[in-house]
Amino acid sequence: MAKLDKSKYTKQQIKQLLAERKRIKSVKHIQEQIVKPNEHTNKSYAFVLGNGTSRKDIDLHQLKEFGKIYGCNALYREFDPDYLICVDVKMILELDRKNHLTTHSNVWTNPNRAYRNIKNLNFFTPSKGWSSGPTALHLATTHKPKNIFILGFDYKGLNLGKSVNNMYAGTPNYKKTTDPATYYGNWLKQTKQCIKENKDIKFYRVITQENYVPEELNSFNNLEHILVEDFKKMFNIL
Repeated sequence: MAKLDKSKYTKQQIKQLLAERKRIKSVKHIQEQIVKPNEHTNKSYAFVLGNGTSRKDIDLHQLKEFGKIYGCNALYREFDPDYLICVDVKMILELDRKNHLTTHSNVWTNPNRAYRNIKNLNFFTPSKGWSSGPTALHLATTHKPKNIFILGFDYKGLNLGKSVNNMYAGTPNYKKTTDPATYYGNWLKQTKQCIKENKDIKFYRVITQENYVPEELNSFNNLEHILVEDFKKMFNIL
């Protein structure tokens, strides 16, 4: 890139231009490293899916060839991840009622007497007591991939943070679409702990232009934010 002539721009414009250059450089660097997994590279990438609406335009099926996918709760209704994390009792009971557990052994949850007789569950021991999304992120870190892409961790609600932000809002076991947003403080705190404790893993939070970027996340050297459109280009997602 040509050297930036700072005399032609305001301080705010310079800040925006430098941020854009950094984004382009980061995307290019990641693209150069991405290869389809084989016996040597199959631990390079992992994808952790929250259910925030920012991931709605990403075809998850196209990610399967690149690495393991860790999903949460109602994701199973439309997509089968490598690991499904459900720490909500209602979701486990739904999985049992729908006979999902008779054909899938990839469900992880916390021990609970409400489903002590349900078979084919994997338990976190000890329980972290976290929400499903951060728990999925924690599980991914224990498998030690080199890079983890975090999708659908939107934190703030829709409509300036006022309305619930979830792909499955309005469906069984979820809030109504007209309900107020869920407080995100615990999700953020748990996400930060995962990133802080795994300095050897590079994290990429995939967001839209409108998504909230908590100031606390900018302090990590092993975390970058990338836009959905850039993420799709990296993995040739149509």
